[in-house]
Amino acid sequence: MGKSDKNDDASNYKKYGVPLYGAAWVPPAASSTIKSGSESSPVEPEPAASSASNYHIVLAGGGGEGRSGIPNALLVSAFDFTSNSLSDQPVGKIGTGSDLPYRIAVHPGGEGLICSLPKSCRWFDWDSTTSKDEHSLSLKSSEKVLEKLEDVGQQLALTFNNEGTLLAVGGEDGNLRVFKWPEMEITLDEANAHASVKDLDFSPDGNFLASVGSGPGRIWKVATETSIASLPKENVRIFSF
Repeated sequence: MGKSDKNDDASNYKKYGVPLYGAAWVPPAASSTIKSGSESSPVEPEPAASSASNYHIVLAGGGGEGRSGIPNALLVSAFDFTSNSLSDQPVGKIGTGSDLPYRIAVHPGGEGLICSLPKSCRWFDWDSTTSKDEHSLSLKSSEKVLEKLEDVGQQLALTFNNEGTLLAVGGEDGNLRVFKWPEMEITLDEANAHASVKDLDFSPDGNFLASVGSGPGRIWKVATETSIASLPKENVRIFSF
């Protein structure tokens, strides 16, 4: 991270007692997902959040498998845009035992999130918590099992396309996979995309996927499962569509 400005307000910085390795914004649709799951009547999608309580961030981290005493967990923190500050403490938390949550990807439609653990990936559903008459988002374990992402080793990159219909995952072993969501039907499986996949990003229309890792960056056409372009390693500086 860059150097802090001397005038930065220290109150804008929060420490939650764990090293953090992943972060993602929670889409407003997550609140509607929770309500629709607990009420029989249809729920209209909520508009973009206009109050601080509607903004949330998910954080992933912990102390790993060692005996540091630092728990491994996914944290949900509320963010106030008016004061540019996070909540003093997480508003939601779910532990992951001895497994360090390393990377996360939030479904853009508010369904939940996928988390990369040392050997597999797990799916978590949104939940709600009530404290002092205030409602906040949290997470809960899901009955959904991602069988095709069991025992695949550490995944270093996870991302959905904008519509939430495709999921791309990239492993420490260099394997790149793209699945149709939620069917988990594989549409691209490249065992040697890179020596190790470091980051992934779909194009806005979802037709292409960019990947970076050891060696040149690559552009993949999802429909044909082929690499159509590469970017020399020395030119890789900033990675995003």
